Amino acid sequence: MKEFKNFINGEFVASGKWFDKRSPLNSQMLGRVAEASRADVNAAVEAARTALLGPWSKLTVTERVDLLYAVADEINARFEDFLAAECADTGKPLSLAANVDIPRGAANFKIFADVVKNVPTEFFETATPDGKGAINYGYRTPVGVVGVICPWNLPLLLMTWKVGPALACGNTVVVKPSEETPQTATLLGEVMNKVGIPKGVYNVVHGFGPNSAGEFVTTHPKVNAITFTGETRTGEIIMRAAATGARPVSLEMGGKNAAIVFADCDFDAAIEGTMRSVFVNCGQVCLGTERVYVERPIFDKFVAALKVGAENLKLGLPDDKTTDMGPLISKEHQAKVLSYYQKAEDEGATIVTGGGVPRMSGDLNNGCWIQPTIWTGLPDTASVMKEEVFGPCCHISPFDSEAEVLQRANDNEYGLATAIWTKDVSRAHRVAQKMEVGLAWVNSWFLRDLRTPFGGAKQSGIGREGGVHSLEFYTELKNVCIKL
Repeated sequence: MKEFKNFINGEFVASGKWFDKRSPLNSQMLGRVAEASRADVNAAVEAARTALLGPWSKLTVTERVDLLYAVADEINARFEDFLAAECADTGKPLSLAANVDIPRGAANFKIFADVVKNVPTEFFETATPDGKGAINYGYRTPVGVVGVICPWNLPLLLMTWKVGPALACGNTVVVKPSEETPQTATLLGEVMNKVGIPKGVYNVVHGFGPNSAGEFVTTHPKVNAITFTGETRTGEIIMRAAATGARPVSLEMGGKNAAIVFADCDFDAAIEGTMRSVFVNCGQVCLGTERVYVERPIFDKFVAALKVGAENLKLGLPDDKTTDMGPLISKEHQAKVLSYYQKAEDEGATIVTGGGVPRMSGDLNNGCWIQPTIWTGLPDTASVMKEEVFGPCCHISPFDSEAEVLQRANDNEYGLATAIWTKDVSRAHRVAQKMEVGLAWVNSWFLRDLRTPFGGAKQSGIGREGGVHSLEFYTELKNVCIKL
């Protein structure tokens, strides 16, 4: 039986309470996880505070950058260990984790190390009444101890997306991974020790949200900033907690993303892109598509083609090279997604394909499997058109004009991302600029340049990360004014 312990001040630490980690493939036990107590979280925060004011702060930017490069190299050296851990926790195909989760997770350390090395601050010359003048320049300092609250859908990638820039800027971190995916955050502790990251710079506390590690981290008065990826309700709770002490937050929250497919699109590319945006990672992607609006002349053809694509997806084990889709993360999440499948049916949807639980072989029937599902026929007011499902499903609706589809696509409380499919360059710019989202793709999906801003509008988030925008959150920018 494996044990996944907290990582505090460079040591793996057990606790008085444990909880089970089960495989989403078949519900079998993978191990037990040490649930951090309030005392454990206090110890992690104190370790982070000591490191922040101690050895970590004494390093030059070049020395810090070299260490972060070493972290990335060591993750890649232990690629198979991280791959096995990620797939065991999530059940996702090895092909997906090997091409996205692990390499991107490692690359985040190098990318933000490079940003810190190369991004300048401001400099101004100021006239003064005595004619001698003054100079003003910007100077960045770490924001302090950063609480990092991570999701379970892309555990390593989205954790290092925050830990990478936080450490690059000279902060220390206390990471609370999802209780569903404890392994890669824990494994990263071994990497930190191996490459010589000072004790207390990187800490991991396991547990849940209310009255557990999540609450203890976000309400801790010595946590100076909080960054979170997850559902909107949890983000709102974290924002209220951060109000005590007026601490900054970066929140990437829920999405109900729309794809807009115009009749002049590259049809095959639109189908391929929409297939990925709806079904990759079993639909458990914050940037994924759940609403598809298709211009009426190609509506029937598009529905038929997406149906064929969905029905050709193979559900199976991670190490099967022919597997396209794994299970959902947990039985709890499976029940949630199935409840939306039932709502769609109750509200009058036409089920194009799917709508239930597939028949799997052997003990896989005990897992968290779900059918890829497509609906048509619902109004924009239906539950699955308004609320985030976070599963492998979408509703396809016809539209007749650009003005109509813009109004319908924007009529949602979320505003994370969109994908627009058209060959008309002018239309692409018009629609992208009018969509109320943080990220608008044209003729692509999940194409990311990590130097660009990332975040959501409306109830999809607060703040932007990526490139220099991460520095704005993970540092305090002060003005130094020198009278000459």
